[in-house]
Amino acid sequence: MSTAAKALVDSERRLLHPSFFMFLIAPFGATTGYTAVCLAYLLTQAQVGAESVAGLLALAYLPQTWKFLWAPVVDLSLSRKTWYVLGLVGIVLSMLLVGSSPLSAASMTRLTIWVLVMGTASTFLAMAVDSLMAHQTPEHAKGRAAGWFQAGNLGGGGLGGGAALWLIQSGGLSPQMGAAALAGLCVLCAWPIFWVSEGSEPAAEQAEGAAPARIGERLRETWADLWAVVRSRNGALAMLLVFLPLGTGSMANMYSIMATEWQASANTVALVTGTVAGLLSALGCLVGGYICDRMNRQMAYVLFGLLLAGASVAMAVAPHTEWHFVLWTSLYSLITGLCYAGFSAVTLEAIGKGAAATKYNLMASLSNTPIGWTTALYGWVFAQFGGRLTLLAELALTIPAALLFVWVFRRSRARAAAML
Repeated sequence: MSTAAKALVDSERRLLHPSFFMFLIAPFGATTGYTAVCLAYLLTQAQVGAESVAGLLALAYLPQTWKFLWAPVVDLSLSRKTWYVLGLVGIVLSMLLVGSSPLSAASMTRLTIWVLVMGTASTFLAMAVDSLMAHQTPEHAKGRAAGWFQAGNLGGGGLGGGAALWLIQSGGLSPQMGAAALAGLCVLCAWPIFWVSEGSEPAAEQAEGAAPARIGERLRETWADLWAVVRSRNGALAMLLVFLPLGTGSMANMYSIMATEWQASANTVALVTGTVAGLLSALGCLVGGYICDRMNRQMAYVLFGLLLAGASVAMAVAPHTEWHFVLWTSLYSLITGLCYAGFSAVTLEAIGKGAAATKYNLMASLSNTPIGWTTALYGWVFAQFGGRLTLLAELALTIPAALLFVWVFRRSRARAAAML
């Protein structure tokens, strides 16, 4: 065997199985699930208004929307594993503070602050995983890696939020102890970080001992790398696609608030928006990753978004009973997994390697913008018109977004073909 071939084989052997990323990103998903499922339901039961709860959920996405601004810090300083541990510590501490806060309208300001801190800490953990994944995943396996990654994100969100709510509602734990139990699960999920290598060009090795001029040079290289993605056809299309209100999965943030309209009990909400949602969305992520490696990844994302809106329409026109709540929210969770795998596959395809944390989180920030504002919009529609029109609102946003992207995609492809 030649030296080059042996090096290639050795490199392939050193590649992590993508299931490692599922566990590492799970604490990030757990913060979202804890806020959207457990905290939202407990606040609703404490007679906090739907608009206030929806507003809290929308604000929870602010760090996810603006995290690209501090993503270069992860690319340029410390190591990816160090940033992961720092993010995990922030998540655990802020989760405990949220759990110890009173659940009342008077405490919404305090809760909002701790939720924002928890969300900010989660961004650093996620950036570390994003960068590790981008540097250790070959081109042909990006769909599969995206599937496992998002299985951990959504699975962690479903299992984390549902488990905490079940422990509080049925297990007899206080909200503080429920938060502590979830924080402990986050720590357990993080153990694989000890078996993960930094991958190519760890930030710490390049930054260690670097003079200010060298750091400034690397910062310019980072922004040049980012600008190259923004200017490329594939990068520009990916940015447009993830910025549109398409395949966001944000209707799931309303289920805890809408549950009473479908006569769904607390145990049912905890089960189907927590444990069942986690398992089904994880399955959807794995299936979506498989599909994305076998067709155009951007068009796969559009298809998944249309299916997601279809599930909301079906729930709107079906009878408002607990059984239908279980059926359609479960289907929505499955398709949300497809969408999230599609997002990560589209993003990994567009960003390449280099300043991976910065580039991935620019895409993630763009994608979280519609999640935040659609959640706020759905909260307002629900307060004014009820659940049926809230569900139909997703279709009203999805169809124009899908048509716009398909039109831009075809125009861009025709222009690229004409330049050959």
